[in-house]
Amino acid sequence: MFVGALELDVLLGDVGSLKEKRSVVRPIVAELRKRFEVAVAEAGHLDLHRRALIGVSCVAAESGHVTDVLDACERLVAARPELELLSARHRMLGPEDD
Repeated sequence: MFVGALELDVLLGDVGSLKEKRSVVRPIVAELRKRFEVAVAEAGHLDLHRRALIGVSCVAAESGHVTDVLDACERLVAARPELELLSARHRMLGPEDD
């Protein structure tokens, strides 16, 4: 079993409040969850209205599948015009990791 995690640090465009931030981040989280069947949540920068940290995780029998899914999630977020992807950090745990 392989578990992959992806942290996406994003800068939101013209957002002036936490309410507006939620209206941008929630549809992205929902689309990732629905399209890729991954666990996803807003996991950081909760008190900043122009930044968000989106966490995505995936579990599969093969590491290649986990990598493919997380890469696709990163591409989807990077292609969104209303935000700028500042950084993406991948992590993988496999059978050899104790």
